Amino acid sequence: MAHHAPKLLDVIALTVDLPERHLVRGQVGTIVELLDHDAFEVESSDDEGRTYASLALRANQFIVLHHRPQMVA
Repeated sequence: MAHHAPKLLDVIALTVDLPERHLVRGQVGTIVELLDHDAFEVESSDDEGRTYASLALRANQFIVLHHRPQMVA
């Protein structure tokens, strides 16, 4: 399966629990800043659009969610 580098405004889901931040595997966020080649600032918001978490994550802590079929090489 093709793997694309995460990019600005990608929607992601955590693949790890982060108990110190009160976040669990599966919680969703949006990449809002590219910090370096493997670090991303991610914000998570509730159903009313209020941000409840903003943190730096490494690419191995999340997966990018896809809303359309992806081309597979």
